[in-house]
Amino acid sequence: MKLRQTFPLALVALLRNKTRSLLTSLGVVIGVASVISMVSVGEGAKSRVESIFSSMGTNMLVVLSGSTSSGGLMGGFGSMLTLTWDDLEAMRQQAPAIKVAAPVLNARVTLVSDEANWTTGVTGTTSEFFEIRSWRIARGAIFSREESDASARSIVLGQTASDKLFGAGTDPVGRSVRLRSIPFQVIGVLERKGQSPMGSDYDDTAVIPVRAFQTQLQGGLHKFIAGAILVSAVSATDTQRAQTQIAALLRDRHHIGEHDEDDFSIRNLSEIASAQQQGTKALTALLAAIAVVSLLVGGIGIMNIMLVSVSERTREIGVRMAVGAKPQHVLAQFLVEAMVLSMAGGCFGVAAGVAVARVVATRFGWSSVLRPDLVVMSFGFSALVGVCFGLYPALRASRLDPIEALRYE
Repeated sequence: MKLRQTFPLALVALLRNKTRSLLTSLGVVIGVASVISMVSVGEGAKSRVESIFSSMGTNMLVVLSGSTSSGGLMGGFGSMLTLTWDDLEAMRQQAPAIKVAAPVLNARVTLVSDEANWTTGVTGTTSEFFEIRSWRIARGAIFSREESDASARSIVLGQTASDKLFGAGTDPVGRSVRLRSIPFQVIGVLERKGQSPMGSDYDDTAVIPVRAFQTQLQGGLHKFIAGAILVSAVSATDTQRAQTQIAALLRDRHHIGEHDEDDFSIRNLSEIASAQQQGTKALTALLAAIAVVSLLVGGIGIMNIMLVSVSERTREIGVRMAVGAKPQHVLAQFLVEAMVLSMAGGCFGVAAGVAVARVVATRFGWSSVLRPDLVVMSFGFSALVGVCFGLYPALRASRLDPIEALRYE
């Protein structure tokens, strides 16, 4: 008997008890659906973490000033100005792992256009800021390094700030806004970036040259940087090396003793992103393990029902053997029945898993990432479950004594 003859016989046998066959394959459906949905949602969450941190910047380090201490109260990093403009230039010149570095000065300022006013965060920086933050321009242009050094009164707006000041869909390039009664010309509008991990709007911002920020908003040039320094490493693998070089350089320039604490802080966003991804991977692995257990439980259900089927069909098996069926034919039929049950469950499980993943992802505002290799693996594993858990009942059926089987009532 060939496989093409065994397969129709297996289908006929399963369709005799449609409800039982459906309930038997339900365990596999739940197991496969769990694997697909949980891993897809986990991959979507990981993708979201990656996109959030990539929107912050490329291979980015944040260097902050030291902290004050008064009466036992610590002011926190940045409360005591310790970073100088010479420190920034030394980083650019003496740290080979650094690609670019830019100062970041911040203030809340009310911007006034001819149509409206809007209070937003204004950043004073150099042109390298846009490269570090991977922030492209949507309309117009950004200011150059020369314009920044010359205190040019140019301003680049985020999408939200542009919409509030000039109206949605309006091109503000070439128009003027006032910062504390000082006119600045809009030279560009940044591409939309969305929200930060904390929910703040990246696009509610305005960027001006650092020298203009110092002279017009701070009231003169100063020795210390009243903000932070953003640094982009040469590559992702060089981020840790850049951090080490910056720390050694600043300790040397600030004459910090071997056993003394740093008067600065370096935050590595790559490490934060890696920790987030590791947490997401661990959660995904846990959920996948639980789903695999569900699949194994489904396999046990198949074995149980196939043993019941062997008992019910003992006389039928005896008749088949009496008319010439060999043990391997009986073995093949029961194995095919178990595989059909598990593979049918695998098909429905994949469809259900995709649907559940999309519902869950939509509910939490994530994207679900369906991996083709996972679908193939889940389907293949369901077939393997059918073979493994159907083998014992099939062997038991194939080893029945034809005479005893014919006597069975």
